[in-house]
Amino acid sequence: TVRTGVVAANWLPLGTKVRIPEIFGDQVFTVEDRMHERNNYKLDVWFPNTGDALRFGVREDTRVEIL
Repeated sequence: TVRTGVVAANWLPLGTKVRIPEIFGDQVFTVEDRMHERNNYKLDVWFPNTGDALRFGVREDTRVEIL
């Protein structure tokens, strides 16, 4: 089930908790999904609607903290 706080990442075990402090502050995300293998080194943040996702766009070189 998708919801706020869920991310998809192939390079981390399912259930891993991460933070993206430069963008989301102290919000903790949980890896609960996978992506196509062409996205093996990406992290996909779930947004409640397409407009929010498009406004967020693609971010590169952002630090991800593995908790």
